[in-house]
Amino acid sequence: MDIRGTVSTEMNAFSTYLKVEKNASPHTVKEYVADITEFVAFMEQHQISTLDAVSYFQGRSFLAHLVKRGLSRRSIARKLSSLRSFYRFLMREGKLSHNPFQLVSTPKLEKKLPSFLYPQEIQTLFELPDATTPLGQRDRVIFELLYASGVRVSELVTIEMERIDLANGIVLVFGKGSKERYVPIGSYAIAAIRQYIEQGRVTLLAGKPDHGTLLLNYRGEPLSDRSVRRVVDKYVRAAAVRLDVSPHTFRHTFATHMLNAGADLRTVQELLGHVNISTTQIYTHVTKERLRHVYDAAHPRAERGGNA
Repeated sequence: MDIRGTVSTEMNAFSTYLKVEKNASPHTVKEYVADITEFVAFMEQHQISTLDAVSYFQGRSFLAHLVKRGLSRRSIARKLSSLRSFYRFLMREGKLSHNPFQLVSTPKLEKKLPSFLYPQEIQTLFELPDATTPLGQRDRVIFELLYASGVRVSELVTIEMERIDLANGIVLVFGKGSKERYVPIGSYAIAAIRQYIEQGRVTLLAGKPDHGTLLLNYRGEPLSDRSVRRVVDKYVRAAAVRLDVSPHTFRHTFATHMLNAGADLRTVQELLGHVNISTTQIYTHVTKERLRHVYDAAHPRAERGGNA
């Protein structure tokens, strides 16, 4: 039997494990499968017949192969993590005796501070959707919710009507690993959602089946992650703001603005749905850089490099 046929059975079992036991999203499962499939192709090229035959040195060789292909450190780290998890699963199931990727060092990731929007840029974008049209009303809701709550795009598109409490300004969202959390929203978001529900959403449905999802496309069907990205791209181009703005930029902006305004780190951690506070701490670096920039620009004796 060829290596692909052998591994496909193990990959199916691993995929089921990720979905059932780890509550992984379909997108995450797809990435794991793609990473493992890529390694199987590498095995074929190097005439490695079984997963158990892979050695530490061949694991290192695969790492070198990825580097030679010019992949980013982040992509390489993810692929190595996928393979470690796959082998760990097979060892747990008693299918393999060792994990050749356990000792393969992950390349150090570049420390890249998250980008964020300034209030004037937020205002420019938010004024673009045409609030007299159903899609314009929906697009305003997209912007308002992304900025008001800091939700991920995957969380945004799965918000259900029955989980929105406009009276109290609270929305229940499903985060990573199907974990629920309540997020507060402000008056601007509440007003935008109310108008959209009463007018735009009704028009978009126009007698079609109601799936219960808040955000709909022009066919009255649930909006996808990709569609939200297209919506954001359209307005970013129209506003002529920085080209590196994505839906996730609003999450970064939410966290940065909250901390700048005095919110404590633990609160922001809860609002973002971060498991570890170390993930949230990256935003403190952003605020420190901003403070340094403002100080250098505003204080008359802030010029560096002067004589002592």
